[in-house]
Amino acid sequence: MSPFKGQTGLKRILNASGYSLDGLRAAFTGEAAFRQLVLLNVILIPLSFFLNVNRVEQALLIAVCLLALIVELLNSAVEAAIDRISLELHPLSKNAKDMGSAAQLVALTMIALVWAVILL
Repeated sequence: MSPFKGQTGLKRILNASGYSLDGLRAAFTGEAAFRQLVLLNVILIPLSFFLNVNRVEQALLIAVCLLALIVELLNSAVEAAIDRISLELHPLSKNAKDMGSAAQLVALTMIALVWAVILL
């Protein structure tokens, strides 16, 4: 067992929930891209309930929107870790940040494609 692991059982779940909320709060307050994606989700997810689509299609419309939030959280985490290690310009740091950005571009493209395929 790792000495870095904390509590077990319900206490662990409560602690993990608190850490997750801290992460969401940090992303919302510190990352403009995350706030923009939240706004996009606030628009698109309720809109999906008013569209003439079946439940599976609606689930897909919602899932791709939430996936973009997940990708942005991971991208922001990578950027924070890279910046914590060093602010020095380094090709590997640039690659890591660029790959995170590319992942977000793919997620946003997926939103556009899935919504277009279902609605058109």
